[in-house]
Amino acid sequence: MQSFKGEFLDFAIRQQVLLFGEFKTKAGRMSPYFFNAGLFNDGDSLKKLGEFYASAITASGLAFDSLFGPAYKGIPLATSVAIAFAAGVAAPARNVPFSYNRKEVKDHGEGGSIVGAALAGRVLIVDDVISAGTSVRESVELIRAAGAVPCGVAIALDRMERGLGELSAVQEVSRDYGIPVIGIVNLDDLARHLDGKPEWHDTLASINAYRSRYGVST
Repeated sequence: MQSFKGEFLDFAIRQQVLLFGEFKTKAGRMSPYFFNAGLFNDGDSLKKLGEFYASAITASGLAFDSLFGPAYKGIPLATSVAIAFAAGVAAPARNVPFSYNRKEVKDHGEGGSIVGAALAGRVLIVDDVISAGTSVRESVELIRAAGAVPCGVAIALDRMERGLGELSAVQEVSRDYGIPVIGIVNLDDLARHLDGKPEWHDTLASINAYRSRYGVST
């Protein structure tokens, strides 16, 4: 496992963004873990989060020209990733343009629903997780309407969990839009990270049981 993955998981656990126990999901399932990226809520944690995204994006080798953050959670995420690239965290320093959308179209000033850099070229969408895929669908439509090309989605955690069918929400996005989804980590990474650590033995057993019941293969 790439070193930044383990470092990110330790970071998420330390920040109590990644919690273990019993949590009810939107699908009504009892999950042994819960991930809330909204708890990266101060300057230091958001800075580090952007660096982990930049590391994962760089490791993927995906070519892109700009970043797009879907309102609302994607806005600080895309911003932090752009700053990480400008600082040369994961690769030679690169000044990456970014933009985001408003939920309500503005009818005065500059107008429109897009704020920031113009959507052009290959645009990478940055979000926290993919649940139903609604945010990605809306982002893809906005990007294509501007004449640009959505080239991928970067997320923090891929739960690798079935939706209504046999595929996960991440797999459905890749299939429906023909674009890769880059996760800083996925559920396999989490299981590998906990494996061999006695203090996490019971937690890992719960996660493996959940994966057996609801998981998908890569």
